[in-house]
Amino acid sequence: MRLRTASPATPAAPGRLAGLGRVCRRYRRWVLAFWLVVLALGVLIGGRVFEGSVTHTAAGGAESARGSAVVAAADPSAGTVTAVVSGRPVDTPEVRQAVTAAAHDLAALPAVLSVSDYYQGGPQAAALKAQDGNGSLVTVKMADSATAKQQDAVAQRLKAVQAPGAQVAVGGDLVVQQQVKAQTQSDTTFGELVTLPLTLVVMVLVFGGLAAASLPVIGAVASVGGALLAMFGFSRIMDLDTSVLPIATVLGLGLSIDYALLMVNRFREERGAGVELAAAIERTAATAGRTVAFSGLTVAVALSGLFVFRSPVFRAVAAAGVSVVVIAVLAALTLVPALLGFAGHRIKPPKHREPDEGFFARTVRRVQRRAVPVALVCVALLMAAGAPFLSAEMRSTGVGALPASSSGRQVAQTIQQQYPQAAPAPVTVVVEAGAQAAQQYADTVVAKLPGVSGVRAVQPVGSGKVSTVEVLVPGDPQGGAAKHVVEELRAERGGLTTYVTGDAAGVVDFQHELVDRGPWALGLVAVGTLVLLFLMTGSVVMPVKALAMNVLSLGASLGALTLVFQHGWFAGALGFTPTGGLETFIPVLVFAFAFGLSMDYEVFLLARIKELTDQGYGCRQAVQLGLQRSGRIITSAALLMVIVFAGFAAGQMLMVKQMGIALAVAVAVDATLVRCLLVPATMSFFGEFNWWAPAPLKRLYRRYGLREHVELPPAAPVARPAAGAGVVPAPRAPRAAEPVVGVR
Repeated sequence: MRLRTASPATPAAPGRLAGLGRVCRRYRRWVLAFWLVVLALGVLIGGRVFEGSVTHTAAGGAESARGSAVVAAADPSAGTVTAVVSGRPVDTPEVRQAVTAAAHDLAALPAVLSVSDYYQGGPQAAALKAQDGNGSLVTVKMADSATAKQQDAVAQRLKAVQAPGAQVAVGGDLVVQQQVKAQTQSDTTFGELVTLPLTLVVMVLVFGGLAAASLPVIGAVASVGGALLAMFGFSRIMDLDTSVLPIATVLGLGLSIDYALLMVNRFREERGAGVELAAAIERTAATAGRTVAFSGLTVAVALSGLFVFRSPVFRAVAAAGVSVVVIAVLAALTLVPALLGFAGHRIKPPKHREPDEGFFARTVRRVQRRAVPVALVCVALLMAAGAPFLSAEMRSTGVGALPASSSGRQVAQTIQQQYPQAAPAPVTVVVEAGAQAAQQYADTVVAKLPGVSGVRAVQPVGSGKVSTVEVLVPGDPQGGAAKHVVEELRAERGGLTTYVTGDAAGVVDFQHELVDRGPWALGLVAVGTLVLLFLMTGSVVMPVKALAMNVLSLGASLGALTLVFQHGWFAGALGFTPTGGLETFIPVLVFAFAFGLSMDYEVFLLARIKELTDQGYGCRQAVQLGLQRSGRIITSAALLMVIVFAGFAAGQMLMVKQMGIALAVAVAVDATLVRCLLVPATMSFFGEFNWWAPAPLKRLYRRYGLREHVELPPAAPVARPAAGAGVVPAPRAPRAAEPVVGVR
């Protein structure tokens, strides 16, 4: 069966992407049915993705992670469920009776290993009594085979403890894990429900019609379904940190909207030029489809730098992020042409062609008149905005990531304040030896180290072949003193096999990993970006400039992140309590994601300018006209991205909020200060040198350069403008032997 091609008046567009658009339009029902199945499966298993995630993040292969693994292997428990019974003196008969009865009932429940409370007495009883005497703890240790249902049964029984005037709050590490998963899933759903309607409103304003505006939203929803399927698959073969899921979702949602926006915008241009429906879809796939594919490649390269790290969270984000990018590209290249086949006749073409004179062209001319001062001011502003990040503190947020209203966080804070002997020690040493040897090590080595205020307890784990030593350090549990003690303990092991763990040790390990692996990751991203931009532009100057400007833009984003989350700027308005630092892995993720998105807009703009330059326009005119023709679509795409990120930042989980705000700032800065001011200023300053490359590289480019733009057969005769019309001079003769590159 032969496929129907465009009418003779408009020859078929060349290339495989045009052929893909042609096939997807003709078999649009099958394409739509496929994506509906993907969406349905994604919705059905969406909850299972969150349930199967993990809530702890450790530096992969680091000592703190190995120590935790040793304890987990020796300890048959999965964790604890802890209740704080407060409001009445602990010696009140009614309180004693209620707690004792509950402990007896809990001990008989399935998967319960042990129950500890103040009234049982023993050496640990004092740690379970509040300092003010008006409360006590009940700690239930659960077996590692305990199901979520069994954990919930224990929590419900603890909540049911009743004594006149007493209040009960239930927490513990198992409860915190469940609350983190539930809150993250709730925030992700909330972000999607807030983002999609606002996105639809903005796109109605951009396109001037509901039909065109709805297509990117439909494509984004289908992509989210595909993203959930991909992450579910990865969760079967690797541990996915809970924080990975909303991060990958927000990336997929933003990219899907951006790519569909670009496709629909190009389709409207083709229809406005008088091209019939089928041919317009083919030409859209051949041109905007190339932009989408190239953009997806640049974002994937940026995320691939995370594979260099050993930490599971980075590798999980890289795997999930790259797969989400692929899904977003596939949705744009297949689903959008199919939807255009259904509803393309309802999409209103633009009433007038995009003028060559407008806001962006005027802005560029003003910038070009003062190119050097504008560039210097922009660089100074970006450096000043990024300066706060130089003093950023990395922290393991822990329960602080939960909203203040969660019982898990409230119980943890109460234990820290009222039950200091039961609170987690700042540093814990795991010793592969019995309790006697561990006690001798604690007395002769640990207690004598500078900065150590004491050793709280030496506890055997499991069969007794592993012990833990809880080390007390005054001050901030993750501060400089605690980190120094970690390094001292790792230098003095007393002839035993030891592992230094705890929050402070985890932060130290993350920092070491960043120092060891960070330069390799940056190098991979930089080299990949330089190669891609060279293959697109044929210049070695443009890629280096783009890299430098992206770093400045990212610095501004990280500086804003530091001011907000470390120093507490706008904390009240944003609804969170500052923790005194940034989550350890957030800056790395912000760099990877924001770098990829910045390169996305870099491609949009540079490719259009390159196209005009190769058509014969001078540098200043090409920049004016290039920004005028692409500025509207870049600004619209950036606005939609900011809406997506802000919608997720409105959630309650602190790590998701940090990512949302950082990416929103990065995109806003990049689309305004960088693209509208810094790029035109530097390009005008460098002039023809923008396109310089050594002769051997020029020959390499002519042979292997990526053709971001495809030459299309003419759709219809185009009338020449009247004499004197417009502000852009006639182009020079096109450069010889230069392929045409650009975005249409």
